[in-house]
Amino acid sequence: MTAQTLDGKATAAKIRFELAEKVVELKQKGIVPGLGTILVGDDPGSHSYVAGKHRDCEQIGVKSIRVDLPANASLADLKSAIRDLNQAADVTGYIIQLPLPFGFDTNAILESIDPSKDADGLHPINLGKLVLAGSEEIRSPLPCTPAGIVELLKRYQINLNGAEVVVVGRGITVGRPLGLLLSKKGIDATVTLAHSATRNIQEVIRRADVVVAALGVAHFVKPDWIKPGAAVLDVGITRVQTENGAVLLGDVDPAVNEIAGYLSPNPGGVGPMTRAMLLSNVVTAASY
Repeated sequence: MTAQTLDGKATAAKIRFELAEKVVELKQKGIVPGLGTILVGDDPGSHSYVAGKHRDCEQIGVKSIRVDLPANASLADLKSAIRDLNQAADVTGYIIQLPLPFGFDTNAILESIDPSKDADGLHPINLGKLVLAGSEEIRSPLPCTPAGIVELLKRYQINLNGAEVVVVGRGITVGRPLGLLLSKKGIDATVTLAHSATRNIQEVIRRADVVVAALGVAHFVKPDWIKPGAAVLDVGITRVQTENGAVLLGDVDPAVNEIAGYLSPNPGGVGPMTRAMLLSNVVTAASY
């Protein structure tokens, strides 16, 4: 058996098309969604990632506002940029590109974002709303990667109601908020959050209908850990140096493809969905 690919690129393209139609409708009402970004420093990966987000904006008709600060920017400089975007009428959502240079208190910086403009969905107030959510619609930004994972599963008609889901990794951007979202009423998955201290982790993973690997350890999840036919989403990325240069490896051993029923590639699976959900947060914020 070869797993069906959970194609994040193709799915994200469909979502961008749908968002472009919503943007047209909003503009007809005089509303123009706007995404802001704040980037500190000259990390090539961060610059490339931010540039990609602004290309996405152009594609669907969202205005983009880019603020680039030098690597030696002061805390006052960064706070000033945040204050400007908090107050900017043409910015419906924005992000601070991470990681920040050494010396900044990342949590304190993120808390200074206006929660209603938190395009990444990681402000403590928005995470708190996710904790409190019942069966009603969550009218606050959702964390982009968890939302992208759930949307990808939904679009491939993978039933999460009552399903046993094991999330490997307890990070704040994926693992912990994903557990909250999956267990929300209306999604109703049964979630186990596994991590480095989980006993007999192979057995825990082996009973899962859905496995989300977000640990950041190359090829951690092995084929014999997977229930035949399970859906497996590879989220974590590790950069490995080889004699031919650096390569990016996911958390899932490629041989899992012969056991799983569904498998998201890495790259090309959850990553594009994360960017699509960022746009969705911005457009949704403009709709309220």
